[in-house]
Order: sequence, then C-alpha cells, then structure tokens
Amino acid sequence: MVSPPQANPQPRDVLQTFRFEVTLTDSPGGDSGAGTLGTGSFQECTGLDLQADVREYLEGGRNDGVIRRVGRVKLQPLVLKRGMFARSPGEQVDPALWVWLQDMVRGDAPARRVNGTVHVYGSRREPPLATWRFVRGLPARIAGPALNARTGEIAVEELHIVHEGLRLVP
Repeated sequence: MVSPPQANPQPRDVLQTFRFEVTLTDSPGGDSGAGTLGTGSFQECTGLDLQADVREYLEGGRNDGVIRRVGRVKLQPLVLKRGMFARSPGEQVDPALWVWLQDMVRGDAPARRVNGTVHVYGSRREPPLATWRFVRGLPARIAGPALNARTGEIAVEELHIVHEGLRLVP
C-alpha cells in the first residue's frame, strides 16, 4: 500500500547578509567604563567563527586511521567596517571608537571591555532571525579611511575586536 504524500514543510527564511545590526555595551564585572558605545550601523561584519584545534594521536596497532581529540578553541577577531559620518553638517565625525582604543593605549586601568550582539534580520525588523553574542571584547585595531583624491569613495573605518567568547543565541 502506498502512503499518502507528506505535506510540504513550511518555507524557511534564508538569512540575508545585508540587514544586520551590531550593539556594543559595557561588560559587567568591574572592567567597564562609563556609558556604552551604542548601536552601530556597520557596512560589514566578519569574524563570527570559532576554530577548534584538533589534535591527532597515533594508536599502536591501529593502521586504518588516527584518533582525534578537540583541543583549545580559537576565537577570531570580530571585524566591523562602517562609513565615517558626521552627526550633522559642519560637525566632526563621531570619535567614540577611537577614544575607546586610545584609552586602552594610554593605560587607563582597568581596560574598558564591551559585550556585543550581532542581530541579523529578515524582511521585517522584528524579531531577529539570528543573534550572536560576544563577551569581554577589547579593541585590537582601528583603521581610518584610505584617502585618495582620484576616487569618490566613502571614507570607511575598520574596527577589530578581540573577545573571550562567542555564541549563537538560540
């Protein structure tokens, strides 16, 4: 006897990479400064990945393979890129990211750490389809724009944040 066909599963939203938001907040636990860095509209966000150090062990008498064990997990820096902008005509650009790194370089103790979230949205803004959280981030690098009088490109700044943990929130 032939069973009836199953109903089609509900369609799923495929994540699109152009609708995302990054929020940086002070890390609790004594390593925070005053205020937050806020919510940023970045053009690009990379580094949402973990890499496990897999170790291989050779076992005597086992010639058909190796034993693999997981070692330490390597966290990649989160890299954020955004266009530099002034809040209104005639004002200077927002220096918050630069001040964060300069405070650390100057030796302000303790170093200001931030936690952050990266929300990816579907066709509508609410609720996010995916959320990543990182903890205890420190600025590792900030780069200003490459200036070139021959092009009409937008000035882009780049921020690298090293952190102590990353997870995809269910």
